[in-house]
This record gives sequence, structure tokens and C-alpha cells, in this order.
Amino acid sequence: MGSIARVTEVIASSTVSIEDAVKEGVARASKTLDNVQSVWVQDIKANVTDGAITEWRVALKITFVLTD
Repeated sequence: MGSIARVTEVIASSTVSIEDAVKEGVARASKTLDNVQSVWVQDIKANVTDGAITEWRVALKITFVLTD
């Protein structure tokens, strides 16, 4: 029998970079979800204050494989 996967959506943020926001989101999701296999960055947004980016936000779809 093949494996069954599920997808969950997560929003993560970072004041450092887009890549850091993705890493933080995956790391946090992995604390709760077992067998995380992949991540799709669905959307990227940034907060701006006085003409400068102050925070990156990413909407992630995280795929994990279900176990018995």
C-alpha cells in the first residue's frame, strides 16, 4: 500500500529574510507534525515602516505523511 499525505497551512514571519521565515515555519510545524516532507511557499508579504521592510511574512503549505 502507498503512503497517504496531508497538507496544512502555516503563516510564519521573520525580521531577517524570506528564507528565515520559511525555515522558522517549517521548524515550528515539525515540532507538532511528524514526517514533514515538503513545503510550498504560497505567498510572500512584507510589512513596511518609513519606507523600509520591517518584517517578512510567508504563507506555507506543508506536506506531511500520515502514519499508523
